[in-house]
Amino acid sequence: MAKPKSGAKKATPAGKTGAKSAAKKDKSARLDLIKNASKRVATSTTKVVKAVGESVAKGAKALKKAAAETAPDKEKVVEKDKAVEKEKVAEKAPSKKSAAKPAPAAKSATAKQPAAPAAKAPAGTKGAPGKGSKASAPAVPAVEKPKPRATKLPPPGEPLTKREMEQLLTAGEGRGVMGEGSLKGRLVVLNELPNLVVVGRDKRELTFLLQGPDQEVLPAYVNHKVSVSGMIRKTTNHGGVVDVRKYSAKKPETEVVEAPPADTEPRLRYLSPGEVSMVTAAGMGAGIKGFAAVRGNLEMNGEEFILVVSNGGTRQQVSFLIEGKAAVKSLRKNVGHTLQVMGVVDKLSGWGGRITAENVEPRPSEARAVSRDEMEMVHIEGEVPTSVDVKLNHGLTVRLPEQPGFTWAIEPTAAKRVGLREANFEPGPNGGPATREFFFTPRNPGTFEVEFFLAKALTPGLVDRSFKINVTVKP
Repeated sequence: MAKPKSGAKKATPAGKTGAKSAAKKDKSARLDLIKNASKRVATSTTKVVKAVGESVAKGAKALKKAAAETAPDKEKVVEKDKAVEKEKVAEKAPSKKSAAKPAPAAKSATAKQPAAPAAKAPAGTKGAPGKGSKASAPAVPAVEKPKPRATKLPPPGEPLTKREMEQLLTAGEGRGVMGEGSLKGRLVVLNELPNLVVVGRDKRELTFLLQGPDQEVLPAYVNHKVSVSGMIRKTTNHGGVVDVRKYSAKKPETEVVEAPPADTEPRLRYLSPGEVSMVTAAGMGAGIKGFAAVRGNLEMNGEEFILVVSNGGTRQQVSFLIEGKAAVKSLRKNVGHTLQVMGVVDKLSGWGGRITAENVEPRPSEARAVSRDEMEMVHIEGEVPTSVDVKLNHGLTVRLPEQPGFTWAIEPTAAKRVGLREANFEPGPNGGPATREFFFTPRNPGTFEVEFFLAKALTPGLVDRSFKINVTVKP
């Protein structure tokens, strides 16, 4: 407290003298602290002003550095600035009242000052005095967040169609396809999540993320053969997501390669009905071999017997060369008739092969679909390019000489347009050259061009020569 100018001393009670002296010491210590802080703030501000004057870039760096050195705590600096301003105002004021004011201001500033570090001090340093209260807490290591996992299943959707399943299993296509279905593949773990590697239609691999309640269990089946069913969504052209409703895993089997025994032939088997139908179909079943019984019309190609099983007279004709003990000269009397041949069938291409016959049984010929009685017939003999007129629903016959190793045929589309009914092989009288007769019954009026090909037997794609005739169908 400041003494009055008159010099008169006020009487103070004996009990308060000790308390006032302690208060004075405390205030003087606080004022010294404020003065020191103001001096440091003043020096730092002069440094900042000089740095800004030199250059803008250097001034920014100097400002950050000075702020980092002199202002570790923003709240403390603000409070110190306020105290310094109040102290300057008190020093400049000439009146007695203004000189007495800094004490309560300083008191309030100093009273607020220790509260801030006490509030910010960590729990472990509450009892530490002075500098210990300013120590920062040790850095806590960041805890890795668990990756999100989809454990809820969506409601059942529409099942995938055959077309959508093809798009789903084709690499580079099918993005956005979704629906209920099933997939099979090999289980792998990518980024700690189970994925199913599926081999697509073109032998390229597709990767599907497996989700659902079983997502935590599935990684135990790494490298197993896994089958899953549920909601399949192809999110990219090379993979997608499966919400697994059901799954089954099979342990991978170790493949043991056994050396085949020497000098052993593969055992022949009986062909199934489906394989027999493929054997008799055009363009299918190449490479099938086994025991079977097939039926067809017997023809000859030079001295060899041929069994025509389908599409006779067209370039899609399927025929087999008869070999073995049953291919004897006595079969000549059955040429042009229907036979059932049992033996080992070996289809070499899509258009035929050979049969090692063990048993041959004649069968009654099928009744002709169209009777030639009461029909106006138009005949063409030999390879003569010509034009003919035929009445609607009446007959046209073309007879051509056969050659050993070759056979006459027409295109399947032309046979359908002009109405091909029969293509009959007829052996020559007294061992003469054989002929083939084509019998047509046109059902649609108009003008049609029919081309005949002399193709190699058992290989209709190899053509020796051809000729054309124009057929005009009149109503």
